Amino acid sequence: MAKKRNIVQFLTTLLYNGNLPGFMQGRIWQGSSKQICVPGLNCYSCPGALGACPIGSLQSFMSGTILRFPFYVLGLLILFGLILGRRICGWLCPFGFIQELLYKIPTPKFSKNAFTLKLTYLKYIIGVLFVLIIPLAFFAWNGVGIPAFCKYICPAGTLEAAIPLIALNPSLRSGLGLIFGWKFLLMLFTILISIFVYRPFCRFLCPLGAWYGLYNKLAIFGIQVDKAKCIGCEACVRNCKMDCQEVADCECINCGDSKDKVRKFIADKNFKFPVYTAEQADVYKAYNVQGIPTTYIIDANVNITKKHVGGMTKAELKALLEKAVKGK
Repeated sequence: MAKKRNIVQFLTTLLYNGNLPGFMQGRIWQGSSKQICVPGLNCYSCPGALGACPIGSLQSFMSGTILRFPFYVLGLLILFGLILGRRICGWLCPFGFIQELLYKIPTPKFSKNAFTLKLTYLKYIIGVLFVLIIPLAFFAWNGVGIPAFCKYICPAGTLEAAIPLIALNPSLRSGLGLIFGWKFLLMLFTILISIFVYRPFCRFLCPLGAWYGLYNKLAIFGIQVDKAKCIGCEACVRNCKMDCQEVADCECINCGDSKDKVRKFIADKNFKFPVYTAEQADVYKAYNVQGIPTTYIIDANVNITKKHVGGMTKAELKALLEKAVKGK
């Protein structure tokens, strides 16, 4: 699943940024496709960008001297959310993909904990404050709104747009100031921490992820839990690198990594007996599995002779086998 998802992420990044000559010329694509918002976070001003960023587009309606209600962008954001939810974050976001590549660098990693769970609420504060309140406050104060999130925070814009444009346009360098210096440091910090912490921007700062997370349990192709098949082991939640408390909550990006970890565990242990995995409900229903682990002793005629629910020591397993052999 991870390899398939990485391929989709790579192809999505190319699709969003298909204007490859723009990276050589240092020019922003001005074609008609720029009127269309892509689902993921991808800066409008990136030289390769063929579409618009939904957060940037939303901010553009609240910037300048005329305040407009963002019917089109808000409608698209609702549509994207209802169709995919945070699957967009896990599969269709270039900046999320960049963070995942950085996390693959072999270093000690910081796992999720109670503190990181609290930090996930920060993205909602940033969304309300920098996407809504500050732009509207500037408009009310001096009649000119500003795209506060794009201007003061977004590290994706700095990495994907500012640096390539500045590198290829010497005239832009003379206009650099404190704001660029702040955003450059924020981008470097995001890149650095992404090596040690899984997708920190997505988890703690991204207002787009916060928005899509609200639709996770409603999305048509979002994260769905089949109650008839789920046995409540919570292995997927424990193994998830996001701050999920349950499947399909606001933090789940539908990465599918939990399945891969089960397969890797089986391969790493190098068991000398066949191991089968069942993703459907028929197996555990047929064997009446009511807890994990459940051990069954099956005789030569494929009849279940013994059953034990829960963990066992080596001595307990040996005693259970001896009873089965003796027919007790």
